[in-house]
Amino acid sequence: MFIQTESTPNPATLKFLPGKEVLREGTADFRNAEAAAEASPLAGRLFEIPGVTGVFFGYDFVTVTKDGPDWQHLKPAILGAIMEHFMSGAPVMASTAPAREAGETGEFYDKADEELVLTIKELLDTRVRPAVAQDGGDITFRGFENGTVFLHMKGACAGCPSSTATLKHGIQNLLRHFVPEVQQVEQVA
Repeated sequence: MFIQTESTPNPATLKFLPGKEVLREGTADFRNAEAAAEASPLAGRLFEIPGVTGVFFGYDFVTVTKDGPDWQHLKPAILGAIMEHFMSGAPVMASTAPAREAGETGEFYDKADEELVLTIKELLDTRVRPAVAQDGGDITFRGFENGTVFLHMKGACAGCPSSTATLKHGIQNLLRHFVPEVQQVEQVA
């Protein structure tokens, strides 16, 4: 098994491409070992490596975030854990895991803005999320209120030094162009 790696705009995050499907639908974002161990054997295994602080799964990639050590020290252990997991045939997500994040609700917007929200979501899904996934992350819609779009950044995007520029100059300008009612874009946890 050959696993490719790609750097991301976030220097603390590296993208691993196992050459296999990781998650058929949606994404999964783990920010601590406890949540990872319950929901995903692979994420739990990755959190056992000292220095790993975040794991994110996309369709065909695994994004790992670190604190401390250089990548040259962590990368071999991460590659080994991913390879062992896929070679074992174990599932990426536990069968008793809660529903994927793609099924999360908690969105907020005025029902009168529903048509605008559908347009915003379509723009995010077709123009923003594919580009962000190439960088090892994901952005999801959380809400729309008084001209402000609220987005949640995951994977390599969470904590990325360039995420503010991506939000303010990229996504905000795109949405303003196609949906004049959008005045600004804000990140939420």
